[in-house]
Order: sequence, then C-alpha cells, then structure tokens
Amino acid sequence: MTVTLDAAEVAALGPVAAVAAVRDALAGGLDPDGGGVPRTVVPLAHGQGLLMSAEYGGWYGVKVATVAPGNPARGLRRINATYLLHDSATLTPVALLDGVALTALRTPAVSVAACLERLRALAARYGGLRLVVFGAGPQGEGHVAAVRAHVPVADVTVVTRRGGAVPGWADRHPAAGDRAVAAAVRRAQVVVTATSAREPVLDGRLLSDEAVVLAVGSHEPDVREVDGALTGRATVVVESRETALREAGDVVLAVREGALAPDLLVTLADLVEGGAVAPADRPLVVKTCGMGWQDLVVAVAAHRRKEGTPGERR
Repeated sequence: MTVTLDAAEVAALGPVAAVAAVRDALAGGLDPDGGGVPRTVVPLAHGQGLLMSAEYGGWYGVKVATVAPGNPARGLRRINATYLLHDSATLTPVALLDGVALTALRTPAVSVAACLERLRALAARYGGLRLVVFGAGPQGEGHVAAVRAHVPVADVTVVTRRGGAVPGWADRHPAAGDRAVAAAVRRAQVVVTATSAREPVLDGRLLSDEAVVLAVGSHEPDVREVDGALTGRATVVVESRETALREAGDVVLAVREGALAPDLLVTLADLVEGGAVAPADRPLVVKTCGMGWQDLVVAVAAHRRKEGTPGERR
C-alpha cells in the first residue's frame, strides 16, 4: 500500500535526522559519482520540468519538479514537486511525498553535512555564529534552521534586493547594496546564498578567511551567486565533481576564468569519510546543485519515521 506524506509529515523528520541521513549514506559507501542518473531538464513554455531519480540501499525514488519563474508574480510557488518512493526489490511504490517540503529539508541538510565540523569549531570559538543569508525564501529559512539545530546562532541578517519586513527567523533585513550588508558579511562566520540571481550577490573579497559559504541557488552552468575572487581563495566542496563541472555555474565559470582548478574540488564524500581536510585558514565554499541520491536518503528517513521501521532495506 502506498502511503502519503504531506508537507508537515516530511518536515517532521527535522534537520538533525536529515543531516544524519546524508552523512550516514556517504559513510556507508554511497558514491555520488558512481553511476547516478544526471538530472533531466525539460524546457517548457513557461519554465522547466525536472526529473531526478536514484537507487540505493534497497530503495528507488524519483522526484518530478517544475520551475515556473513567472509564478511569484501570480502569487504562486516558483517550484512545485512530488516524490515517489519505491521498494527496489519489487519496484512497488511505497510512499508519495510532498516534493517541495522534501527539497526544503534535504538541501540545507546537504549543506550542513558538508561543513558540520567547521561549524562546530567556529561555534566553539565564538559561542554563537553570525549568519548572513541572501534570499528570504524557504531555502534561506531552511538553512538557518539547519544550522541552528546543530550549533548556537547569535545573529541572522537576511538580505534581499529591496529589503522589507524582518522575517521571524532573522534579526534584520537590509536591502542589497546597503552599507550594513558589507559590514555584516565581513563579520559573518556563515553566508548563505539562496537566490534566483544570475550574477554574484556578494563581493568575495569581503569574506573572512574562516568563513563558510553555502551556495545553493542554482543548478545552471551559466548562473552564479559567488564570484571567482572567492572561489579562487577558498576550499570548494561539491557533491560530485562531474555534476559540479556540468551544472554548477559558480564552479564552471570560475574554472573558465582560470580562478579555480577542477582537480582542487573537494567532494562531500571526501570530507565525510575523512579523506580530505578543509584548511581552517581558507574560506570554505559548499556549492550544491541537488542530486537524486539526496532526495532518496532523506525521503527514506522520513518514510521510516512515519512507518516506525528503522534499519536499512536490502
């Protein structure tokens, strides 16, 4: 019987369990570069259709998503999605999940999974982290929640093009270009870029050498949120080298400019498994595009929580 998990039931898994699902999968041998199916992008009259699928640990899942840039002007969501989880042995559908809630949970989980040790070290040093978040949407809010779930947060500045009312999860909301933004970026230990911008939203020269940047706004090779000045002096962490060099404009454009060498990219698996160490005296940029395996492992964790069936299926 196929069960349904609505947005609230998916979100109930929480960021701590979602981060654990990502890290446990990588520690258990999941290889993001090991034969995964690339995202399928379907050009549509009013946006894009996206198909993301993966198989791992006795499960197969597929997310069907749409991106409609004109929807916000209509008062509608820019992104809509549905996720269908199957038993790998029988290929029987077992759960239908709200794909928007799943994406809102798994994307911050991947970001935090990639830099958890660095966040803990910074939190121990400062007692509470200062965050600057570019973008006031669900991903900005979700990243703040995911960081807060793991380390103390002292202060959150959210930045958008026009500023505006302060959301409940932030302390202030200046407009891009305000002098206060540059000052906040200089002080920040963590900067999140979760926007639909097609050009860099911050000056990478402002970041301290210890800062962490979580860049999640794009999966297109000609779009970037961070500049070459930052990626050129940072340790750049990606989910998959192949995926980053195909989809991540923040990486693709920096490589094209000569600011970043492809062989210097560090993968999430490298960090989680202990094969790589990010130097503490260089910024850490975590650039994610979103991959099917991430949706799958978090969807499985949410399904198990609802069904009360812990343990890995074989």
